[in-house]
Amino acid sequence: MEIRKVQVTGGSSYIISLPKAWVKTLNIKKSDPLGLIIQPDGTLLITKKVDEGQEERIIEINADTTDMPTYLFRRLIGAYIAGYSIIKIKSRSAIPPFVRTVTRKFTQVTIGQEVVEETANSITIKDLLNPVEMPFDNSIQRMHLIVKNMHKDAVSILKNRDKSLAEDILSRDNDVDRLYWLIARQHNMVSRDVNLARKMGITTEEVVNYFLISRIIERIGDHAVRIAKNILNFIGEKVDEKIIDTIESASNFALEIFDKSIESFAKRDMKLANKNIDSLTILSSLCEKINTLALQQKSAVAISIGYIAESIKRTGEYASDISECVINHLINKKT
Repeated sequence: MEIRKVQVTGGSSYIISLPKAWVKTLNIKKSDPLGLIIQPDGTLLITKKVDEGQEERIIEINADTTDMPTYLFRRLIGAYIAGYSIIKIKSRSAIPPFVRTVTRKFTQVTIGQEVVEETANSITIKDLLNPVEMPFDNSIQRMHLIVKNMHKDAVSILKNRDKSLAEDILSRDNDVDRLYWLIARQHNMVSRDVNLARKMGITTEEVVNYFLISRIIERIGDHAVRIAKNILNFIGEKVDEKIIDTIESASNFALEIFDKSIESFAKRDMKLANKNIDSLTILSSLCEKINTLALQQKSAVAISIGYIAESIKRTGEYASDISECVINHLINKKT
């Protein structure tokens, strides 16, 4: 770190010289405007970028380097999460049919991505979403609601034997992924552009917290899917009503922990978050009871029920992780 002394000119103006290496690197010339942004921690950020426009980042993907659709799809998702505003897919020859199929799937499962130009050997995808229009709080609340209902519906399959619900749960899991990818993208964009953070009325530290919580909710959604799949394994078998009732009780209790964790996050309530974490011991007892009762069933059914109990327990544990994020964030803000 360079230490420079503040000087006073004209009796009222405070000035400090800029590092020469930094000035040369950014090619700053005499009379060039510089932006000064006061950070929440009291530090001063100096930037050459003074316009309010969003930075345009472009990435090119060579379609000739792979013939695997899954690999291409992962590269597109990676570019999306990294915050690129324009993605160009190019080929020396005609674009293969599978590339167009993957591109179409990519634009369907991501938010704000649209094909704006297409030729015989190239496809251009552009981000049409203004990040400011999708606040982090809204995305988190929506994820919470979708995942909560996924979990409820997964357990309800035990009673109503409705196989179609399982397919619907898988579809909603895609919606959860879309929101998680969006938050991950916004997290990376804000990390690169402090002006964007200012326009969204958020600090980079808060963005990290939103990203961590979105990842946890996405994992809870994965466990809702696992519950549904395991129930389908024995949906035609007769299951003791005591097991069904205990699974329902444990599920409701796990969702109560989930609800309170999101509430403690929304209200920034450290006491509620702490109390919520302590309730995990009750959920563990309920899940152990499920495993004990499952021993009376056929081995294949008992194994699936055991997986369900584990997913319910993991749901509660992940929910308590959200409460821990709340406590860690609030403690850090006070120090």
